[in-house]
Formats: sequence, structure tokens, C-alpha cells
Amino acid sequence: MSTLVSANTEVLTTDACWRLLDDSPVGRLAVVRGGEPDIFPVNYVVDHGGILFRTAAGPKLAAARDHVVAFEADGYTAQDGSAWSVVVKGVARPVGEVDAVAALRSARLDPWQSGAKPWLLRIDPTFVTGRRVHVGADGR
Repeated sequence: MSTLVSANTEVLTTDACWRLLDDSPVGRLAVVRGGEPDIFPVNYVVDHGGILFRTAAGPKLAAARDHVVAFEADGYTAQDGSAWSVVVKGVARPVGEVDAVAALRSARLDPWQSGAKPWLLRIDPTFVTGRRVHVGADGR
């Protein structure tokens, strides 16, 4: 099956997707909660081919832990007038030794929202895709 892509849209390689994810501080976690889709912004880091994020006990943890989830991050590059989006799908699983792992990771893993976030979840991807759209006036 082929994917139709407009002239100004570039399908990104998996490596390019991971580079973009590694440079972005926040993304969105998509889950199914009570039979309905829900989306949560999360601070995250890329770690050995997966996505790590912290959370507190509550609806996000309950909907994500040991379930299939989607994760999306995006951005805009003013220098070349392009926007990008990367989607990762996989199962979110708890990671033990939260303090030890968090101490080794970037400060980006500290959530912007205050409060204790003792749970560390890791999304190991089964699917990674991304696109860059050139939105400049010349229609690159």
C-alpha cells in the first residue's frame, strides 16, 4: 500500500524521527480512558530507543500503564519554514528504580507541573512515523 504525500510534505526516516524527539522537551500522550480518547501533555526524554516520562497516580497512569498508547511531539523550524510531527505507538510499562534512572537523565525529565511524580513509564515503540511539512511561501 502506498501513501500519497503532497509535494511539500516529506516522510521522515526513523532516525530523523528519533533526532527530532530527542530535541523536543514536551509531547502528548494519547490513551483510551473509559472508552474515550484522552490526551495528556508530558515532559519526556528519549532513552535507548524508547520514551520515558514521569507521572503521578491517577487517570493518566491508570490509562497508560501496561496499555497500548500513542505519543506525539511536534515543532516548527522558522529558519526553513517547516513544521514536523512524530508519532510513536507502543505499550507503556512501569520502570523500576525511578530515582536511579531519573538521576541519570536530563533535567527535562522533571515535569513542568508541580507535585510528586513517582511513577516512571517507558514506551517501547512498535511503530514510529514522522512527517515534515514545508510551509514556506515558495511551497518547497
